[in-house]
Amino acid sequence: MRQLLIIGIGAGNPEHMTLQAVNALQRVDVLFVTDKGQEKEELVQARRQICERYAPGRAFRIVEIRDPERDRDPTDYHAAVSTWHERRTEVYAQLLAQHLGEQDCGAFLVWGDPCLYDSTLRIVEQIVARGLVALEYEVLPGITSIQALAARHRIPLNQIGEPVQITTGRRLAQDSLGQARDVVVLLDGECAFTTVADKEVEIYWGAYLGMPDEIVLAGPVHELADKIQQVRAAARKRKGWIMDIYLLRRRGPPPR
Repeated sequence: MRQLLIIGIGAGNPEHMTLQAVNALQRVDVLFVTDKGQEKEELVQARRQICERYAPGRAFRIVEIRDPERDRDPTDYHAAVSTWHERRTEVYAQLLAQHLGEQDCGAFLVWGDPCLYDSTLRIVEQIVARGLVALEYEVLPGITSIQALAARHRIPLNQIGEPVQITTGRRLAQDSLGQARDVVVLLDGECAFTTVADKEVEIYWGAYLGMPDEIVLAGPVHELADKIQQVRAAARKRKGWIMDIYLLRRRGPPPR
């Protein structure tokens, strides 16, 4: 039966690859790479470089998948994502059936970890559940940008005895920080940290973590918000894309 590996490759540094992931590459016959446009060609090349570095003698067949367009400003977010996932499921299923032989092993190399804010696993689950392609699949974890962020700033993610919340920029803008003391924010295209007025909150921000042009900034969010927006906009203009993440941390003793 067809085999499919969903491999986490870390946040941008090739050395983020785990030994498990490196060993898994030696089994792969077909590499499926999602093409998200010319702007993000650098991310496709990073995957190719990982294969050349860790499996230099492996003759991969590379299949590029043109990612379907999605509504970036929907009135109904969940409905828009559901529609996008449906289109992805159809495209992925067609290419898996066409390019992955019955005895082949295929792989998706997923930025960060496949189980955190990435849709590849959900798409593969749909393909299998609906019987579109008969295959067995395995998930290999990777170093997340969350881990890379904390390591780069040399901080623990949690304060003593306290929880950590993981959310998105969209939800931070909707729900605000509330009483949370440590909140990791991903997928924030609108700089929702600018809505945080509490002077006791610090921000630990990072972009392109693990890559040669990595940027990190830290300090009180009310003092640093404008600078981060400026740096972020300049970086995005220069490269054509940006991937960033940040931790909001409220200092001081927890409420009793």
